[in-house]
Amino acid sequence: MTTFTPQRIDQLLKTVKNKRVAIIGDVMIDRYVWGTVSRISPEAPVPVVEVESESTRLGGAANVANNITSLGAKALLIGVVGNDNNGKELRLYLEKENTSSEGIVTDPSRPTTVKTRVIAHSQHVVRIDSEEKKDIGGEIQNKIISILEKNISAIDGIIIEDYNKGVVVKELIHRITELARKTNTVITIDPKFNNFFEYKNVTVFKPNKKETEEALGRRLQTDDDVVAAGKTLLEKLNAQNVLLTRGEKGMSVFEKSGSVTHIPTRARHVADVSGAGDTVIATLTAMLAGGATMQEAASLANYAGGIVCGEVGIVPIDPAILRSTILG
Repeated sequence: MTTFTPQRIDQLLKTVKNKRVAIIGDVMIDRYVWGTVSRISPEAPVPVVEVESESTRLGGAANVANNITSLGAKALLIGVVGNDNNGKELRLYLEKENTSSEGIVTDPSRPTTVKTRVIAHSQHVVRIDSEEKKDIGGEIQNKIISILEKNISAIDGIIIEDYNKGVVVKELIHRITELARKTNTVITIDPKFNNFFEYKNVTVFKPNKKETEEALGRRLQTDDDVVAAGKTLLEKLNAQNVLLTRGEKGMSVFEKSGSVTHIPTRARHVADVSGAGDTVIATLTAMLAGGATMQEAASLANYAGGIVCGEVGIVPIDPAILRSTILG
């Protein structure tokens, strides 16, 4: 298990502030409707939520970028929105959070993705998704690559954040990973089922347990099952590292050297897992870009994911809270 001195944590958090990370993937708006439930509807057997407040936050790849910014690094978010008010609102929220919107591409053929969560008494009642999942066309793909190529000399890390909303398509994956290899840039992947095995030769491939089970077609019930799956992914993808997140069982790290490390969860209280994976991939990548070892970066990401799980709704990691949590 990795242990940190105050000096080492301070060194990593300081180094991260000089780094720039590109996040490419599905951007979205997360809306929250907060209320209470005191009765069941007479029209149908469903709860009636009496609304008390509403809020809006950055979601998907935009939340990953928000975490990168919160850690003190600079984020270049590259994604697609529609030519609509939600797209304009997302840009405004990015600027409000000190994250540049220069990498946001407008595609008039699709709406901006919006997820609306209704929450009562700190519990999710329902989620409503407004989106278009069709693949982006060649013109939009070229715009995304052009933005990345224009900035690549000043980028220390790349995150591909896939929510299966149609932005992270096979051709784009190959072009991004090839560019990362040519420039020797750290590249980490947060995959979904589609295109799962297209991510070859990356720095870190970070699936969760469910995604891995679906992709490999087998259940991961024991540590031995997890180890076999991790080694299979390392071989199939020729990845430098695989980080398999396992919910309440923490995460397992597989390195090309053959090293396997199981890291127990650091979540003390789980209020909401929404956005925890975003925080993990953001922290992991920022720390690797800042010079952390794989073991250090994974441990810090594990702590960060545990912290945000204790909050209801999507929130970015605060480096001061991360530091104090690790040091006790």
